[in-house]
Amino acid sequence: MEDKVFNLLEKMYAELSSQINGLDNKIVDLDGKMNDKIEGLGNKINGLDGKIEDLREEMFQEFIFVKHDMVRLENKMDDNHKALYDGYKLTYGKLNRLEDKVDKIDKKVERQEVQIRVIKSATQ
Repeated sequence: MEDKVFNLLEKMYAELSSQINGLDNKIVDLDGKMNDKIEGLGNKINGLDGKIEDLREEMFQEFIFVKHDMVRLENKMDDNHKALYDGYKLTYGKLNRLEDKVDKIDKKVERQEVQIRVIKSATQ
């Protein structure tokens, strides 16, 4: 009986050992697959990092381009503003001179009208 129990235990041990070895092999395979997938994910993340860096650099270049355009437009607007203001000052100055001339002419016309009335009244 002891031999039978011993043989049975031996057989159970052999089966458990083979099953444990099979599980070990499966775990090693799964570990390898997981490492491959993790490495693949790491490569994809590195690729995305590169793309993000490229986009960041491109956006920075566009920002510089837009900033230069804004400065150029501001300078152009400043020049146009100065030119418009100069034109306004010239026009305003000429308008004042014309008003003065019109006032002088108006005074002359009034004097002449008075003189014409005096002459007309003297001849009648």
